[in-house]
Amino acid sequence: MTGEPILIPDFETATLGLLVFLIGARITRSVRILRDFNIPEPVTGGILAALITLGIYVWLGRPVSFGLQIRDYLLVLFFSGIGLNARLRDVASGGRPLLILLGLTVALIFLQNVLGVLAALAFGLPAQLGILLGSASLIGGHGTTIAWSPEIGRITGFPGAMELGIASATLGLVIAALLGGPLARFLIERKGLKPDHPEDGSALGLNYQDEAAASITPESLMRTLFVLHVVILIGLALHDLIGMTGLKLPAFVPCMLVAIALGNLLPAVLPRTPAVSRTPALALISDVALGTFLAISLMSMQLWTLQGLGLLMLVSLVAQTVMVVCFILFVLFRLMGGEYRAAVLSAGFMGFALGATPTAIANMNAVTKRYGPSPVAFVILPLVSAFFVDLANAAVIQLFLAF
Repeated sequence: MTGEPILIPDFETATLGLLVFLIGARITRSVRILRDFNIPEPVTGGILAALITLGIYVWLGRPVSFGLQIRDYLLVLFFSGIGLNARLRDVASGGRPLLILLGLTVALIFLQNVLGVLAALAFGLPAQLGILLGSASLIGGHGTTIAWSPEIGRITGFPGAMELGIASATLGLVIAALLGGPLARFLIERKGLKPDHPEDGSALGLNYQDEAAASITPESLMRTLFVLHVVILIGLALHDLIGMTGLKLPAFVPCMLVAIALGNLLPAVLPRTPAVSRTPALALISDVALGTFLAISLMSMQLWTLQGLGLLMLVSLVAQTVMVVCFILFVLFRLMGGEYRAAVLSAGFMGFALGATPTAIANMNAVTKRYGPSPVAFVILPLVSAFFVDLANAAVIQLFLAF
């Protein structure tokens, strides 16, 4: 019998997130295979922390629950930094790849649901439950799973619909975080791929690790944080206005769009203002925000929800993983051009096809830190994975439920 949950407040959650990130960084530096296969540091620490909370649940019979407000702030902060780094020329050059990536994503949504339905039928379960083994939990993640589980449970009469979907989303997130880097490494090293424009700096701006320490000052950090907070204030106001129309978007999407606008307008309107975009200070803040966000996300996974779903989850996720890997290697990589940017996008696509947008960005960030920048990839993938995919996924889920 499950006891009272252990509640970790927001401040303590943030502190633990920093510790988990630091432990993950130390382990990744010490274990060669993790470095060679571009496993993000927060993934290492986050999975270890999730296993510890699982041990607490098994030992004490009490689930561990974390306050996640700081995590949501870090996500918005990170994507605002991505927007500030974006150049309109990058966005413009990403137009055709953006459409191709969107089309491929819609195709994968259909394939995931077909596989999910087949897995459900193979185990004698209602076909509609396959949606919770498909795009609702994988491309959709925990949010989409929670949104659709009650309706699918009502249609099928299956009492564990929510648990099934959350289990699929949780394991998919782990697989996505572990396979994105190795997949990109395979493509890059096998084909000898190089960045198109290495002078553009790292994925998140300039690589602060290669800059003189004096280039990051308290003033530059404060200035960058101030601009990011202004972007977030405007973005959240825009998010509220969009919400009034009935359109639901993640809060970081309008923040990123506002950041793209300001990042391109400020140098023209205020040319004497010190630069914020593509600076070591912005790269540092973005790295810290993403790393801590992902560490908190992974350490807060409730792995005990997977109990009792072993064989079904194993069959379903093995099939889904093999299908996604083949889709990336033989379809996405080739249609996206077969060059370095396509390899970086392959890591990101693995991240959100089985996990979530932050996992995709972390995968791409780990790859570009090692091999070189790909600015367009960091613009078009979040637009697809965070903006268009929710609309497409909802339409396809409704189509499958209708049949």
